[in-house]
Amino acid sequence: MSKKTTIQLSEDLPSRARRKAAEGRTLGSLIEDGLRAIVSDNPRPAERKRVIPRISKAGAGLMPEVDLTNPRALQEDEDLEYVRRMQRSG
Repeated sequence: MSKKTTIQLSEDLPSRARRKAAEGRTLGSLIEDGLRAIVSDNPRPAERKRVIPRISKAGAGLMPEVDLTNPRALQEDEDLEYVRRMQRSG
């Protein structure tokens, strides 16, 4: 049985979630999966590791696709890496 609930989210989160949901899922199922992962009885993985930007091996500096001036993109990369780790551990 479903229950309708109203929640407030930070400004950028709904648009990021809709983009992710557009990959073949509903926004509701995406939110449900996230909540299930948080409230599950499974032991919580160790503290979330910081994702370190990839460094080019060709010389000094970041890989070309890493843009330190775009914090949303960096956060999205970090979020995706966290989801990958959760999928491997679950």
